[in-house]
Amino acid sequence: MRAEKRKKNAPKELARLQSILKTNTDAVMDEVKDIVTVVPADKVTEKKDSEGESKMDMDKQRSSKTLLDEHGQYPIWMNPRQRKRLKAKRCKGKNKNKPPKGLAW
Repeated sequence: MRAEKRKKNAPKELARLQSILKTNTDAVMDEVKDIVTVVPADKVTEKKDSEGESKMDMDKQRSSKTLLDEHGQYPIWMNPRQRKRLKAKRCKGKNKNKPPKGLAW
């Protein structure tokens, strides 16, 4: 059914797309030139290359293994469930030396 509908509407769609392409694109560019100065792409890419050489500023030091920063906080983007899972994994081996509660015979 959809294929038949596409066949039926194909000439109308083609005419609509061609009319969009035939519109005067220079008129649109003239309006834009009044508002914005047009810069060639070469100059823009040169500026980006020179800016890319500088290193990213890192305010906080973060452990790559645990993702904790110097204050023991996880990143803001991390899901709370994932934080809980990592904390449980990190604390898993710490309590092995404790004797069990109750009577020790």
